[in-house]
Amino acid sequence: MFELGTDGPSVIVAGVDGSDSSMRAAAYAAGLARRQGAKLALVYVQPLTAMGGADVGAAVMQAEQEVADKLLAEIREAAERMPEEQRIRWEFYSQPGDPYQGIVDLADQLKADGVVIGASEKAGHRLVGSVGVRLVKSGRWPVTVVP
Repeated sequence: MFELGTDGPSVIVAGVDGSDSSMRAAAYAAGLARRQGAKLALVYVQPLTAMGGADVGAAVMQAEQEVADKLLAEIREAAERMPEEQRIRWEFYSQPGDPYQGIVDLADQLKADGVVIGASEKAGHRLVGSVGVRLVKSGRWPVTVVP
């Protein structure tokens, strides 16, 4: 049975990492969220590295936190430039881990209706598989991969 106001998505998750394709994906997801009246959940999963040593690990973690802080500042700035009537509800999440698993966990936690991610810009992903391909293959939500 149709219920007025409940026929569209309520949460859209978008993965961001600062790359051009991820920022295009975030903009695309923001447009979807605005048109559908949905909340946009932007997630930056800080990739874990296999580097040894506590000093190296601490430096990498600090660098990843700086990337997260920069992304959040860019997103806030872009959101504030939007006219009031076009602003959307959004939240930013950042956590260390595997990007695929981090997006899956957040989408499950928020009961996302869709996931938007930028196409991988790394050549090695043609052989191993990108986060976007893995999300599509999981078949858990509609996934849009933005070039």
